Amino acid sequence: MNLYEYNRNAWNLQSMEGCRWSTPFPDEEIERARSGEWSVRLTPNRAVPASWFPAHPRLEGIRVLALACGGGQQVPVFAAAGAEVTSFDASDVQLEKDLEVCERHGLRVEAVQGDMADLSALASGSFDLVFNPVSNVFAERLEPIWRECHRVLEPGGRLLCGFMNPCFFLFDHGVLEETGEPRVVHRLPYSDLDSMNEEMLSQQLEAQLSIEFSHSWETQIGGQCDAGLAITGFYEDGWDEESTRLQQWMPMFAASCSVRWRTDADEA
Repeated sequence: MNLYEYNRNAWNLQSMEGCRWSTPFPDEEIERARSGEWSVRLTPNRAVPASWFPAHPRLEGIRVLALACGGGQQVPVFAAAGAEVTSFDASDVQLEKDLEVCERHGLRVEAVQGDMADLSALASGSFDLVFNPVSNVFAERLEPIWRECHRVLEPGGRLLCGFMNPCFFLFDHGVLEETGEPRVVHRLPYSDLDSMNEEMLSQQLEAQLSIEFSHSWETQIGGQCDAGLAITGFYEDGWDEESTRLQQWMPMFAASCSVRWRTDADEA
């Protein structure tokens, strides 16, 4: 299976059907961003602290890579706040929504379709900020993503990233939603391809639902450090009862701010 192409098509379908992550923000929210009244989210509920951005509330001259966050939401907000924005997403449909919203508001952005683990279409050191909401659950390996984020950031540039708590994948969610009982059935790290039984995986593929993976905190946080990204901020976030009854047990998400620190090669 070509995992990238499969998830690309799955997200195209999901975006066309509409969901929380693929519904463009109201026009009023984009217009408020022009006057400096804006916030964005890496996780479902908590707004990213203003101190995590290299400039706030205006972003003139700030080069932003919106990584795997298409859908007509954060991209037009950043553009309205004055940033020079490149939207990079696997989903053609999500990118189209970014372009449609920005065109309606007279905003210019660049849209690039591709795999978040391969940013070779983007020049090294070409961004001040990479903004990556929860999306690495669709990637089998994170090391290439962290390396690429480090490469495209200028020294001192920031990566803002959202994560799903890997514990989410331990449980039988069918039983959980039916009974409220958090029954552990999977080992971590989890993979739809390896952890599901053959019948369940067949049903998922037939329904063209995206393939997901869990990643340890060591891989998600330690992996950034190994790639040359120093963690400078971190917070946890919840979800809601409609999305999962695990909400009452633990935070389902987290977010980090990291900085690309200079190396000897950078100083040369």
